[in-house]
Amino acid sequence: MRKLSIKKVSKHFGETKALDEINVSIEENEFIAILGPSGCGKTTLLRSIAGFIEPTSGTIQFGEDIFYDRQTTIPVEERQLGMVFQHFALWPHMNIEQHLAYPLKSSQNKKRFERHMHKEMIEAALQLVELDGFEKRYPHELSGGQKQRIALARAIVSQPKLLLMDEPLSALDAHLKQVMIQEIKRIHRLTKATILYVTHDQAEAMALADRVIVMNKGRIEQIDTPYNLYHSPKTPFVADFVSKAVLVKGEWKGNQFHPENAKTITWQGDGVTEDFKVKQIYPIRPEELMLSSVDDHRAGIPARIKDKQFLGRETRYIVSALGIELEVISTQPYAAGIDDEVYVVKREVSVQA
Repeated sequence: MRKLSIKKVSKHFGETKALDEINVSIEENEFIAILGPSGCGKTTLLRSIAGFIEPTSGTIQFGEDIFYDRQTTIPVEERQLGMVFQHFALWPHMNIEQHLAYPLKSSQNKKRFERHMHKEMIEAALQLVELDGFEKRYPHELSGGQKQRIALARAIVSQPKLLLMDEPLSALDAHLKQVMIQEIKRIHRLTKATILYVTHDQAEAMALADRVIVMNKGRIEQIDTPYNLYHSPKTPFVADFVSKAVLVKGEWKGNQFHPENAKTITWQGDGVTEDFKVKQIYPIRPEELMLSSVDDHRAGIPARIKDKQFLGRETRYIVSALGIELEVISTQPYAAGIDDEVYVVKREVSVQA
């Protein structure tokens, strides 16, 4: 088993800690998304694994190969990994066959693959991304989606066991993103490579990954399945960044929460961690709320509609309640208008482990 093990990895740029004691173990064939806002350290971590950046301290090991520790640093070209960059990184003077042949000519891959194997491997990689027959085309003859597929084919042509992706879909439009998400999942199933995928897009991370690493200010906030991250965030940052939860101030009494400006309202705290209770806050997601009329308030919280956006299958409301603004995602037929007085009711949402 070729497990990727990252132990106490730190990276300092002067006085700035880009990575602060990162510890994570990734199983063979896992698809891991590294998620976080700009400047959180996710790309620094990926580039440290690739070998483009040398950590300040720690150990990075893949299977038996020690990529980095105090005594050892394996050069980038000897790490036998594939890399997909954010902006395709295709050279205009080279055709597609030449692009895919390039990684096969590295000193390490020359030992692994005889030259007569290159043509067959290039054809296989192009078939895998469904662009067979494109060998003689040049980058300017390709669409954005095709360029991204070629970048992916170049990364997998040498059959790496570890595949790194640095925001590979950021340059694509919404429709192409959805197509490429399906393609990347299909290629992961077929190649069985271990994949680390950096993104700032929560939807991409949730759609693709077996587990997600959420980073903030150079540290790991939580590592978990997409489901658990969304429904059981362990820190206020994860609740805000992943679940888009509003952090309501109030008072905890055991496992019950009383919002600050609505003492008669009680919310159950099942699954809410001690970190929230210590800070006297409660994470509430937009889909956990619903609107009701003044005549049917059902022990709800008085509110006023500040904004309304019709999104097709659902309507997004911004309401003023509890002295703050809450977001409500509604699929119910009840239709409120801007400045209407309503009540906000918390749904009882069933969460499975």
